[in-house]
Amino acid sequence: MDDIRDMIAAERAALAGVLAELPASRWQEPTLCGGWRVKEVVAHITMPFRYSGPRFFLELAKSRGNVNAMSDRRARHDASVLSADQLTAAVADNVRHPWKPPGGGFLGALTHDVIHGLDITVPLGIERTVPADRLGAILPGLESPKTLRFFGVDLSGVELRATDSEFRFGSGSPVSGTTQHQVLVLCGRKLPKGLLEGEVSGRFTAA
Repeated sequence: MDDIRDMIAAERAALAGVLAELPASRWQEPTLCGGWRVKEVVAHITMPFRYSGPRFFLELAKSRGNVNAMSDRRARHDASVLSADQLTAAVADNVRHPWKPPGGGFLGALTHDVIHGLDITVPLGIERTVPADRLGAILPGLESPKTLRFFGVDLSGVELRATDSEFRFGSGSPVSGTTQHQVLVLCGRKLPKGLLEGEVSGRFTAA
């Protein structure tokens, strides 16, 4: 797991660097997480660093055990009271934080950081490519039927093809894009126009 933990630290450090250079107005821009601006996504990413175990379970109880509802409620609240500098520091100061999502281990933490980082950089047009070793580490988990069901992804009749690696997944009409863009497709994100190619690429593209 040492390699994975090093990847987590490097991914968080890279995101902190992106956020440190982000003008104030861009923190208000929408991301690939429906209904969340950059501030809400960063508030969500840093919640495990800022909340103790008892605080987490208290907030979960307030949302009647619904993790998604709790995450949305707290992300919106925290984004309204924390500054961009505070949120950036919460990422930068916790690159080695040992948080792991329940049942997901450190690989789950890496997946969480990579996906939410892309949720920010891709729609904002920030030219950052996640290193191939990190994408390769998280892809097997994203290809599982359980994960696809969780994200509500329908890949029937579709073959995802990476243009910058050997990644292929599914069978049918080809949808081409970079590996990191295919990662987002596997997570149910709707990508900005022009990032995917193929006859049925519109299924995975924002209107």
